[in-house]
Amino acid sequence: MNDNNEYIIIFCTCPGSITAKQIAQDLVANNRAACVNIVPGVHSYFKWGNKVDVKEEHLLIIKTRQPLFEAVKKDILSIHPYELPEIISVPLVDGFDGYLNWVNQVTK
Repeated sequence: MNDNNEYIIIFCTCPGSITAKQIAQDLVANNRAACVNIVPGVHSYFKWGNKVDVKEEHLLIIKTRQPLFEAVKKDILSIHPYELPEIISVPLVDGFDGYLNWVNQVTK
């Protein structure tokens, strides 16, 4: 059985497909993430300054391990064009052992 506290999912929104694909490719190629899903067409409503803004974005769902969070964050910040990008992680509470073993094997 895996120590599920080690596994996390990181969410990051991107302004378009070029940024999203570049971040996803970089994270997987450099073994920072086992898998990155890109979900296009996310409508984000947020407060920026004194007004409510709305943007269509791409959501990255990044599967990795907790010890790699800082490296993933650094990689995203080196590419991401936003002044204040969303980079948040949530713990993976449970999962299929075979999948989690694969995440563990392909991330460094």
